[in-house]
Amino acid sequence: MSGHFILRIFRMASLIILLIAVAMLSAITTMHFAIHGAEVQVPALKGMTVADARSQAAGMGLNLNVDNRYYSGDVAAGHILTQSPAPGTVVRREWHVRVAESLGPQKVDVPDTVGYDQRVAAFQLRRSGLDVGVTAKLPDGGVAEGTVISQDPPAHAQGIERPSVNLLVAAPDDETADGYVMPDLTGIPIVAAQAELAKVGIKTGTPNFVDVPVPPVGAGNAPPVPPVAPGSVIAQVPAAGARVDLTMEVKLTVAK
Repeated sequence: MSGHFILRIFRMASLIILLIAVAMLSAITTMHFAIHGAEVQVPALKGMTVADARSQAAGMGLNLNVDNRYYSGDVAAGHILTQSPAPGTVVRREWHVRVAESLGPQKVDVPDTVGYDQRVAAFQLRRSGLDVGVTAKLPDGGVAEGTVISQDPPAHAQGIERPSVNLLVAAPDDETADGYVMPDLTGIPIVAAQAELAKVGIKTGTPNFVDVPVPPVGAGNAPPVPPVAPGSVIAQVPAAGARVDLTMEVKLTVAK
């Protein structure tokens, strides 16, 4: 076999190897663009109008969903308050970006629905631009079935977060309660407060003990303010009158 023939074979083999390498590199590059070309970075949408945010998201192949609406004194109505995923997150195209829309500052007055039939109460809320939130039932033989016995937030409340009101409705005495009215526990000993909640199965978290300053002695004709008794409840979450159920944990702040 001549050296010229061997050289030709070597050159052909080298050419074949080169073609295979180019083909593999092309396949890898194509796969890279196929995979990463379908990915985008989530843009920053906070502060934009919902219409502008929806347009920008659509231009990047993303879907925009308005999941919640909240009152806000800082962000104008119709603009984005929060978003998920966060800006800069890499996601696949057609991903759903969820946002909360600002309703602007609270301007609606929360009506008083206590004492009304729940259907009348729902009508009053909707007429005021509010939604009916969670409706719970509590046996109460003192009022007619279906009567609203408590609401959260209370009437004329300011600084509410959501445009909705939860209702606690009277049920027959033989019906199992699915909610309770939060009592006012301030001023009573922590042990008594925990016992009162435990009677109906409501759990309490670890109390938060805080120092309470001694009030100054009254001057002139002003009566002296009695000091807060150590071990007594000075604050509670949820507030008195709110709806609570067995899944919730009440947080109590107690004077040292």
